[in-house]
Amino acid sequence: MKNYQIYAILERISELIRVDSRQTGIRYSLHPIQMEALHYLSICNKYSDTPMAVTDYLGQTKGTISQTLKALEKKGCVIKHPDSKDKRVTHLLVTNKGKDIIKSSLPTPMFSNALNSISATESDEIIFTLKKLLSTMLETNNIKSFGVCRTCIYNQAINDGSFYCNLLKQPLDIKDVQLICKEHKVTN
Repeated sequence: MKNYQIYAILERISELIRVDSRQTGIRYSLHPIQMEALHYLSICNKYSDTPMAVTDYLGQTKGTISQTLKALEKKGCVIKHPDSKDKRVTHLLVTNKGKDIIKSSLPTPMFSNALNSISATESDEIIFTLKKLLSTMLETNNIKSFGVCRTCIYNQAINDGSFYCNLLKQPLDIKDVQLICKEHKVTN
């Protein structure tokens, strides 16, 4: 019974967020999937800004994501550019227009209004509980975490203040480690 109650509450909250997000996207002539893709691209690092990573993160088909990214590019929200080492790989950069849309619309107004009326202690409790639920869902269902790079088992802090990814064998800058990565693996 508790499982259903938790599910019902989260499902209703999710639906309210989706409705609010749809309304927010309409102001910018963006469909919900376009807002979701733009949001993802605004929070991912340079190793995770590919069409395949967007597909994995959003759990959509390649065709849906391809059309979504074309629309975002046409609307001036993203720019495609080839990888410097592998020309088969395309990276997607969020433009200033895209960044402005995300900054002005997320979190959505309804969500922000609700959170502004909750105490700091209650917010901390919600964050802790939701993080636990999310990590458990990901782990028990063997789903990629897409977590923040600095919390990854592969991230190594170097004595000079820089960072290194032991999986990709690449140096990381401070911006990279603050964003989410498709290769993220939770530390034990």
